[in-house]
Amino acid sequence: MTVPNRTLFYNQTMSYAQAVESLYARGHELAHATADVANIVHRKFDLAEMRSLMAALGQPETRFPSVLVAGTNGKGSTSAMLASILRIAGYRAGLYTSPHLARVNERVQINGTTISDDDFARLYFRVDETGTQLVRQGRLPQHPSFFETMTALAFLYFAEHGIDLAVLEVGMGGRLDATNIVEPLVSVITDISLDHTEWLGTTIDAIAREKAGILRKNGVLVTLPQHTDANQAIGEVALALSVKAISAVPYMPPGRSAGEYPIGPYSVTISGESVELLPGLVGTHQHRNAALAVAAACELCNNKSYNIEASHIAEGIRSVSWPGRLELFPKTGAHPAVLLDVAHNPAGAWTLRSALSNWAALTCTPKTLLFGCLRDKAFEEMAQILFPVFDRVILTTVHSPRTAALQDLEVVARSLGTEPESVASPVAGMELAHRQTPPDGLIVCAGSVYLIGAVRESLLTQRAKG
Repeated sequence: MTVPNRTLFYNQTMSYAQAVESLYARGHELAHATADVANIVHRKFDLAEMRSLMAALGQPETRFPSVLVAGTNGKGSTSAMLASILRIAGYRAGLYTSPHLARVNERVQINGTTISDDDFARLYFRVDETGTQLVRQGRLPQHPSFFETMTALAFLYFAEHGIDLAVLEVGMGGRLDATNIVEPLVSVITDISLDHTEWLGTTIDAIAREKAGILRKNGVLVTLPQHTDANQAIGEVALALSVKAISAVPYMPPGRSAGEYPIGPYSVTISGESVELLPGLVGTHQHRNAALAVAAACELCNNKSYNIEASHIAEGIRSVSWPGRLELFPKTGAHPAVLLDVAHNPAGAWTLRSALSNWAALTCTPKTLLFGCLRDKAFEEMAQILFPVFDRVILTTVHSPRTAALQDLEVVARSLGTEPESVASPVAGMELAHRQTPPDGLIVCAGSVYLIGAVRESLLTQRAKG
């Protein structure tokens, strides 16, 4: 039975601020119920609960077509590029991503415009009240989680606005992710590495099989060759489901050295036409993400009746905006340049280190690292990758109940021969970094999306003031 869309769900006294406060009060489904990692309590994930919620909301997810994008690294960038291509081609493209940098609204966009505060509050209270009623009626065993609530809100928003296609970034895993209730036109799997091992498994094979849960019987998969174990696991799942597999290899830069950086424009053939691609996102790793987005766009054009031209694809890849990914804030006056990157796992850390070593202008620059991460991340391995290439390391916490404790980060740093400095907040960390880094130096912030969000907002505010 559908819960009616009545005005009781939202009125002017229910503000955006109240909606955000209520949402965060739900807690993060990945947060430990106790600081004792040996006694972790997991929320039970079950797509049946998400389907019950969506049925009560009128099944908005059935009112627009979608593409699902799963993976460990690159799924957000790939999603943003595909949405950009669709926008350039004249379509109303919804984009749902996570997490956000500064404001939760960023997760829900149509053609690059985020959901308004009023729409966010209105739809949040509708989802929240519906979930409460379902629990009272015994039709849900627990209230929808943070991510389930956000996903339902996004689906309602996209349905209301009659979008032409939604590009949905899978939150974690794939098989049991709240986004996985849709029937995607195309499923995209980006690069897979070890992350969220407490929930997804401790091997590449196990994690890849969870990610491959977004595949459908006789569906379409777009991917690239990667880790051998991931290739095998994805291939076995795809074969069992008679999936049509599309390789994005033809859209990779031809004949270039993997270590060359930056790469500049490169030519690929799209629908028989040679076009130049130049990803608007910095880093050689973005060429893999761009190739996946191009391959997905070609599939939508060739077999799903979307009118997407080669020129649309080239412009969409060039003009994409996706902040916090090797995003450079140039030097201003006495303030050194600042590089922001959401590297939050070992694979991301290697990508950042590679960029620093290949970016000639930054190779010999005095460098300061501002680092903070979540305690369920492989921060010891990230430290081993990043800390040795910096002249000084500043540690901080991030605004999350899952933040790694400073004392734990300090122990790891000292074990690597690094004597760090520690500060209580990212903003204080940036102030210290500015004092300690010469004007011709570089400050790099990495380790967590939450860290980058806080630092980026502070930088934008500071530079707006001059």
